[in-house]
Amino acid sequence: MERKEARRRAEELVGKMTLEERASQLRYDAPAIGRLDIPAYNWWNESLHGVARAGIATVFPQAIGMAASFDDELVKKVAECAAIEGRAKYNEYSAHDDRDIYKGLTFWSPNVNIFRDPRWGRGHETYGEDPYLTSRLGVAFVKGLQGDGEVMKAAACAKHYAVHSGPEAIRHEFDAQATAKDMEETYLPAFEALVKEAHVEAVMGAYNRTNGEPCCGSDTLIREILRGKWGFEGHFVSDCWAIMDFHKNHMVTATPEESAAMALNAGCDLNCGITYLHILTAYEQGLVTEEAITEAAVRLYTTRYMLGLFDGSEYDNITYDAVECKEHLEVADKITKESIVMLKNDGLLPLDVNKIKTIGVIGPNANSRKALIGNYHGTSSQYVTVSEGIQQYVQGRARVLFSEGCALFQDKTEALAIKGDRLSEARIVAEHSDVVVLCLGLDETLEGEEGDTGNSYASGDKMDLLLPEVQRELMEVVAGTGKPVIFCLMAGSAIDLSYPMEHFGAILQLWYPGARGGRSIADILFGEVSPSGKLPVTFYDSLEQLPEFTDYHMEGRTYRYMEGKAQYPFGFGLTYGDVTVTSAQVEGVSEEKDSFGFPDVCIKVTITNEGGRDTDDVVQLYIKNTVSGYAVKNPALCAFRRVHVKAGESVEAILTIAGRAFTVVNQCH
Repeated sequence: MERKEARRRAEELVGKMTLEERASQLRYDAPAIGRLDIPAYNWWNESLHGVARAGIATVFPQAIGMAASFDDELVKKVAECAAIEGRAKYNEYSAHDDRDIYKGLTFWSPNVNIFRDPRWGRGHETYGEDPYLTSRLGVAFVKGLQGDGEVMKAAACAKHYAVHSGPEAIRHEFDAQATAKDMEETYLPAFEALVKEAHVEAVMGAYNRTNGEPCCGSDTLIREILRGKWGFEGHFVSDCWAIMDFHKNHMVTATPEESAAMALNAGCDLNCGITYLHILTAYEQGLVTEEAITEAAVRLYTTRYMLGLFDGSEYDNITYDAVECKEHLEVADKITKESIVMLKNDGLLPLDVNKIKTIGVIGPNANSRKALIGNYHGTSSQYVTVSEGIQQYVQGRARVLFSEGCALFQDKTEALAIKGDRLSEARIVAEHSDVVVLCLGLDETLEGEEGDTGNSYASGDKMDLLLPEVQRELMEVVAGTGKPVIFCLMAGSAIDLSYPMEHFGAILQLWYPGARGGRSIADILFGEVSPSGKLPVTFYDSLEQLPEFTDYHMEGRTYRYMEGKAQYPFGFGLTYGDVTVTSAQVEGVSEEKDSFGFPDVCIKVTITNEGGRDTDDVVQLYIKNTVSGYAVKNPALCAFRRVHVKAGESVEAILTIAGRAFTVVNQCH
């Protein structure tokens, strides 16, 4: 349904409601209006990497892992799978009159905040530190989720608008100060792309203030930029209980009524929380108008009509059989394989199962389900850990010995034991093995959203770039055996890898690889598939390379502005092949120019694999203005393309540099 027609229908329906009924519909848990045959609807649903929190669903790799694939087409396919499963669930739940939370078709995904600092606990929900990569993957995700049918398959939501990336512990009171240049150059481009290119249906405000204004009540962000400059026509939703922060933490209002009025008058249509329960009192106090309440309700019902929730749609016949179906599991397997980044290989990989008698699998994440799934996840009907994936692959051909080695961060695994109670076992396993796969890292209990899973310290943020002390001790014990070691890091952020770089023969960054990720990882380890992921974030040597966590200036941050050398740079990743770009030339320049007066430029690239193994790889183009003093400090990603190159062969690819890449933002823009 076209937006114009959907809005007309929404205006007609909302016009039949009383003012009290209209106000009631501005809550995330909108109640039924029986006299108008309007069922209850809960707007809160999640699909960051598959339908979340609503029972069984395909659990794809966490968002940061999908970003490492540099594969926008496959990310779009992931979102399509999530939309189909979301529809299947909605059809069945609504047929049983189950309209609970997490069972609607409005998904509060994707998270397109910029992962500007590796300490941020929610960074693994994002597509990394680069605004161009984030925008391309975000646009693909939104298009996949919303579809191109007569009605939207599901409604996507760009979050958290804007300038939001920690610290989690103070987000309810924090004021993120960002320059106009950093806003235009880094913090806003992905949101703009999702609005203008993907026509994202919803935008969610952040908890913090930006340059003094609370994001969910910001005239600058919502009225001037989002709806004014960009022409956003969808609905705006607050982060959960964020409007309450206006008077309780930000102290920009004195009462709940004033907070509700500030948000509504700025253009926040939907309240995830309870503050809009005070909307009618705010109306009685003259703080909001009937027109403002009506407009918010109309926007929300426009979305519901565009989803076909009143007239039916082509998606009503999607059955529950679509949930965790074979096709979706194959997509999950493919993107998991594409997400794995090989950071080091001295020839140890791939493993030859015919030459190995015993494999030692060691570490707290080796057999951990939590380490597979990240946060905001669904529930899988089956989980395959790294240890299980290896065992399934080598079954009958080699023996697998296992030791947890240590707890994730506690100093012992058994309450009555002494500290380091599993270190001896880990040493014994390593000594009895031909090769060791050492799986360390984090999970959502150590990095994630403030309060989301009772994060063990720092409200979900990391205090440093080091692995927990018990894991560092385990690394030393395993290294001391002298056995060849493949170090597998399962984490959603950059970790100091200086010790593994010096002591271990191979390093794989696995991220949080999805519910059945262990199978895909085994295929990488044993050479069934070549690793081909690339880092969507910079790995630093230490925090000394970075400004203070609370400093939102981009100077010194991420690969585009950093000084010095990275431990592992953005875009880095090895393969089992030997792929090089053997030629690159301008293929053409578009006749049309963008609003800044620049055309798109097409680059024809020849890629050759001089190695002995077939592999995927990612061609990356970077751009640097060497004239302007306002230009981004370092070369910045401006185009990329995933390609498959057989051993000894070459392929050609066309990459398009968008005109915007040629622009420079000055400090006064």
